[in-house]
Amino acid sequence: MLDLDHVRSGYSGVPIIPDLSLKIGQGDSLAIVGRNGVGKTTLVKTIMGQVTAMSGRIALDGQDMTALHPQERARLGLGYVPQGRGIFARLTVAENLSMGELIGPRRERYDYDGIYALFPILKERRLQMAGTLSGGEQQMLAIGRVLIGQPSILILDEPSEGVQPSIVERIAEVITQQHAEHGMTILLVEQNLDLVYMASERCVVMEKGMAVASLSPEELAEPEVAKRYLAI
Repeated sequence: MLDLDHVRSGYSGVPIIPDLSLKIGQGDSLAIVGRNGVGKTTLVKTIMGQVTAMSGRIALDGQDMTALHPQERARLGLGYVPQGRGIFARLTVAENLSMGELIGPRRERYDYDGIYALFPILKERRLQMAGTLSGGEQQMLAIGRVLIGQPSILILDEPSEGVQPSIVERIAEVITQQHAEHGMTILLVEQNLDLVYMASERCVVMEKGMAVASLSPEELAEPEVAKRYLAI
């Protein structure tokens, strides 16, 4: 479904990702893991077009999207929950959710009730300014906003960051539900191994901007394996 072929990207001509190839199939649930600073966020920003690939090819369902702008990639069905959430603080919860209609093809109807069922607190706060929500509530809003557009791929960058454990567990449940019930493809960048274990079926380890191992969550749970790839 999503195919990265010898992608090279970085900032100001300096490659953070020197040469990375990765295939994510329809219905996969994949976690990208690794130490801080190995290029995980650069990778997802490159997939979304926020960082321009210096070389290589990025394709979705066989369509080359290497040169497309981020909004064009969103219209193709890439739903991105960025690190730091990226909510619009001066818009209401409901107005933030409506931005999700820009993801994927235009639809006659968007299932707001379904999102409110996933995250009931958003319905209670729907007229509240998003900037006044707690960190966990803002993360639920960021995820709900993307799910409004019914993306074909859900890309999440550190969704557990600054979020209390009970909400992390709820996020894991929602990710798992979207994958199991709707066949949604999941790409999760995460440091919280508990979330990785709950919400992914396969893990790719990154080091120095390259994919160096493909493991199951059970393999990554082995202390020696986790120490080898994740310990500072």
